[in-house]
Amino acid sequence: MQDANAPDFMALAAGLLDAVAEAPGVEAALRQVDRQRRLIAPDSIFSIQQNVTTAGDPDGEIRLRRFYSSEASRYPVNGVKRKTPSPWTECLFALGRVFVGEGESALARSFDDFEQMRVQGLRRVVNVPLMQGALCFATFNVFGTRAHWLPQEVLGIRLLALAAARWVPVHPGLAYSITAFTGCDGTAGAPVASSLEV
Repeated sequence: MQDANAPDFMALAAGLLDAVAEAPGVEAALRQVDRQRRLIAPDSIFSIQQNVTTAGDPDGEIRLRRFYSSEASRYPVNGVKRKTPSPWTECLFALGRVFVGEGESALARSFDDFEQMRVQGLRRVVNVPLMQGALCFATFNVFGTRAHWLPQEVLGIRLLALAAARWVPVHPGLAYSITAFTGCDGTAGAPVASSLEV
C-alpha cells in the first residue's frame, strides 16, 4: 500500500528521464538525478563511487573513488577507499545485485567507516551496482536517516541509478576478481567467481 503523502513515482520517473536526456553534460545530469533523489527519499544523501580497481590490485579487493557526492562538503569527491571481501562486495561486484541495508547493525557489518555514518544519523542504505554486462563499474549509493525503506523508495532509487549510469565512465584498465560465497543477505550459497577486465 502506497503512502498517501508519497510522491507520484510515475510522474517523477518520466520527469527524470526527460531531464537527464536533455542535460548538456555530466554535472547537469547528476544534479537532475540528485533533485529527483531528494523527492523520492528526502531524508537521504547520495554518492556515486567509481570502481577504479586494476589488475595490479589484490584479488578480491575493490578500490572505489567518489565520482559524485550530494554532500561534497562532508564527503568530498577525492581519494580512494579500499573494500575488502565481504557479503557487501560479493553482492555488488560478483553478483551484480542491489544491496539494501536497514538499521545500524546492517550498516556496521557492511561499512568500516560506519562510525562516521552514525554521527550523521545514517541508518539505512541502498547500493545499486552500475553494470556493463557482468562488470560493476560503479555503485550508486543512497543513505537515509530512517531505519527502514519503503518499497517505492527502493524502486525509485534503482530507476535513478539507471538514469545516472550513462553519465559515469568506466575507469580505464578496470579489472577485478572476486568470488561470492554468500548471497546479498549474508546467507551461504554456491560460490560464484567473477574475473572481469576492460
